[in-house]
Amino acid sequence: MSVALAGNSTASPSREGPLRVMVVDDSVVIRGLISRWIGAEADMVVAASLRTGLEAVNQLERVNPDVAVLDIEMPELDGLSALPQMLAKKRDLVVIMASTLTRRNAEISFKALSLGAADYIPKPESTREASAADIFHHDLIEKIRQLGARLRRRPAVASPPLAPAGPAPLAREPALRRAAPAPAAPAAPASAIVTRCFSAQAPKVLLIGSSTGGPQALMNLVTDLGPVIDRFPVLITQHMPPTFTTILAEHLARSSRRPAHEAVDGEPVKPGRIYLAPGGKHMRVVRNGADPAIALDDGPAVNFCKPAVDPLFISAIDIWHAGILAVILTGMGSDGMRGGKEIVAAGGSVIAQDEATSVVWGMPGAAANAGICAAILPLNQIAPKLNRLFSGDRS
Repeated sequence: MSVALAGNSTASPSREGPLRVMVVDDSVVIRGLISRWIGAEADMVVAASLRTGLEAVNQLERVNPDVAVLDIEMPELDGLSALPQMLAKKRDLVVIMASTLTRRNAEISFKALSLGAADYIPKPESTREASAADIFHHDLIEKIRQLGARLRRRPAVASPPLAPAGPAPLAREPALRRAAPAPAAPAAPASAIVTRCFSAQAPKVLLIGSSTGGPQALMNLVTDLGPVIDRFPVLITQHMPPTFTTILAEHLARSSRRPAHEAVDGEPVKPGRIYLAPGGKHMRVVRNGADPAIALDDGPAVNFCKPAVDPLFISAIDIWHAGILAVILTGMGSDGMRGGKEIVAAGGSVIAQDEATSVVWGMPGAAANAGICAAILPLNQIAPKLNRLFSGDRS
């Protein structure tokens, strides 16, 4: 049974007022929990709470949500099957896939990204565990807010007429609602962002940090980085839970046609390999005798993330000093900016992905607005630039 919690809307994209969120999950507990969280936010409202993917498809045009939180495992029509049908009815719908942490669900989430889902979020195995529920709560609300805000900055897209589904391109009372967060300081206009010169020292290592939208960006990036990977170590921190990072490493190996794996504590860092921070662990670099080695730790989250980018960036300075070239890709928040500042202070360089090609211009935008970047580039220009820089270009 569906429960409409906000007034009906027309089928045209909604650009004013609170974000309209459709919650689709066969668990009444999860639906209720997510609906309460959304209902407590002043800048979003539950447009509908539905039990199956079939209900979501059938009611999409009437409900007209901006964002859908879509479970994977449901009766009648599962989330992966419902996704392309929903996007066929509303191309600019932001869909966040929700699933428990199993390998099968992680693989399905990656498939959903290729079919047009904007992001994914792992559901805790038990909402009774306070810390897991708190992380899920924080991450979900921020994903809805950030991805929904990006939707509204785009020109309105008219929904196509109903057509056969196909793959898409790559409540509480108002008095109980939390006030909407204070708006972030406006980003500097592109013309006002200051870039720096690249380091005069040749890079010795490539560090990459990414979050929302990162898996697809990373797979695109490493496809053309063979010459760099063959001669230099590549270390990546992607905000992602366990199991998901295992599968991402497999995808990176296929995309790059080079060895890629979740980093192992104590292993040496060598050229010719991609090291990915495993979900739930921070990845740092330490010196083991004369050679650099991986150090994993189970410390507290940094910037609400574990793994986080800053620990990797900052730790690498003691090993490679001015020989660091760091790339900050699409993602929410500002993780990587503080580490990037320290890399630049040590003589290294930072490249940020540009806003137009980022799913969320949080992390790269923070770096760009901090004035620490030597270049701010569209995703498809980053690999060619890296190949030139690692081959001796200094401009």
